[in-house]
Amino acid sequence: MRDILGKAKTVRELLKGVKYSIDYYQREYKWGEKQARELIDDLTGKFLEDYQPGHSRKQVADYPHYFLGAIIISKKDGANYIVDGQQRLTSLSLLLILLRNLQRRRSDVVNIDELIVSEKYGQISFNLDVDERNPCMEALFEAAAFDPADRSESVQNLFARYQDMEAAWPEELRGDALPYFVDWLLENVHLVEITAYSDDDAYTIFETMNDRGLSLSPTDMLKGYLLANIDERKRIPANARWRDRIAELTAAGKEVEADCFKAWFRSQYASKIRERKRGAKPEEFDRIGTEFHRWLRDASDEIGLTSSEAYFRFIDRDFDFYARQYLRLVEASRSKVMGLEHVFYNAQHGFTLQNMIIMAPLRPDDDAQTVDVKIRLTARFIDVLLAWRLWNFRSIAYSTMQYAMFLVMRDIRGLAPNELATRLREALSEETETFVSNERLRVHQQNRYAIHRILARLTDYVETSSGQASRYIEYVGDGPGRYEVEHVWADHPERHTDEFSHPSDFAEHRNRIGGLLLLPKSFNASYGDLPYREKLNHYRTQNLLAHSLHPDCYSHNPGFVRFVNESGLPFRALSTFNKSDLEERGQLYRQIAERVWNPDDLLREVNA
Repeated sequence: MRDILGKAKTVRELLKGVKYSIDYYQREYKWGEKQARELIDDLTGKFLEDYQPGHSRKQVADYPHYFLGAIIISKKDGANYIVDGQQRLTSLSLLLILLRNLQRRRSDVVNIDELIVSEKYGQISFNLDVDERNPCMEALFEAAAFDPADRSESVQNLFARYQDMEAAWPEELRGDALPYFVDWLLENVHLVEITAYSDDDAYTIFETMNDRGLSLSPTDMLKGYLLANIDERKRIPANARWRDRIAELTAAGKEVEADCFKAWFRSQYASKIRERKRGAKPEEFDRIGTEFHRWLRDASDEIGLTSSEAYFRFIDRDFDFYARQYLRLVEASRSKVMGLEHVFYNAQHGFTLQNMIIMAPLRPDDDAQTVDVKIRLTARFIDVLLAWRLWNFRSIAYSTMQYAMFLVMRDIRGLAPNELATRLREALSEETETFVSNERLRVHQQNRYAIHRILARLTDYVETSSGQASRYIEYVGDGPGRYEVEHVWADHPERHTDEFSHPSDFAEHRNRIGGLLLLPKSFNASYGDLPYREKLNHYRTQNLLAHSLHPDCYSHNPGFVRFVNESGLPFRALSTFNKSDLEERGQLYRQIAERVWNPDDLLREVNA
């Protein structure tokens, strides 16, 4: 083996003016929403342990350091090829682009361009240079629009993870603290760069570092601890029960097993969560998230594990029950399950906190009907809360919602259905922002996905209330026939100068919720640029929300007419679509939303 160099580097040292390439055979970028969120949470959480508003920028040098892992580089043909660590470096590049965009129009900008791109002979290229990704990276770098559809898996993941990071970015780091964080990331976050001078040597190092044949997972260690405390005569049935449930969790997907334990333990036992301030120590909620097996060992007496029988019951009854319910939530998150539809709706927004909240009121002695009622109540509560926040331009990111959801989880633990419904309804009544709080909801680059889901729910409600089958899955699906957010007004401000003296005023109104529909991508390609009068006739063949703009919808559609008459919703055909029509349509959408996301449905659920 030739020379191998290992050196700890700061983020600045690793990326400033240095080009990295990725061999064609390992180019896929695979990170999911969970990994992106955890990166943001880990870095910002560590930074906030020491940050104080009164600090000077120089004091950041004394903040704690953070180790982000190792990367393995093979130097060949004068270039740096990443053998291991491209997922981390790609995600780090996305984070730097996000920080660059968050700093736009600030006077205290920390210039990080050289860590993302470099210039040679007047040509700018990305330091992490992969041809197929560059158009997406350029769009993100310039904060420009980009459509990832029909792109490779890596490009689609790249675009989605940037959106996830932006959504997860905490509010407390968007103001004065932002440049402090950038300083800390560049100077106090380290990676170890291991450099080999041949592919063979690089891959030997990779295999050695990733040989985990003898290591035990946290679940393995938890199992060993629990079984060791059970009498020998009951150890065999406990082990069989454990093996069966673990097999099902493993079959459900990567990390489902560990996430199940975290959700179960947090939902039933976490009573404290770390405060986001200097010197705050990890509490039960936090420890369960990082070392649930050690937490349980330390907390065993406190949670009632004081005898062999208690340990046996913990596996045979509690683990069996909560694992089965968690698997049901996983299934309901991935596809619509009758009766548990709201679990799917919440998962569509990437709201990963929901499982622990839904599990909080569940008890192992609940019968199947009681379990289902509790799941529906809690999922519906989350659904309403998310809709209100999104309607008011509020973040639903993990870091933003974590503390509030922890309090809800702790408050509803073990409640019976009637009490649960009342408590959740009271929690919603304490919210200050609902649909009426914002009459200017509009689509923009950061909330397009959320608006798409909101429009899908509004459209689906109108259609199912009119006697049609639900097409929600079709509206949110991918593929050639996918649906997109369509503007009623084409992007031609010159057509609207009688009502808007400036293009920016036109654009603001054009993007409002009342001027949006959910239509197939092919429709927008064919008719999207036409004036309203010319598009109107084509709306007749589309979903009911679009069709309702046309007079025919009110004379040849008995189910819809019945729905309009019974609901009293202010639907009407519009031969023209001017500013007042758009605003009227926005009021209609708001009233539909108030029916789709009605907090009183929580009480109706238990009184039905």
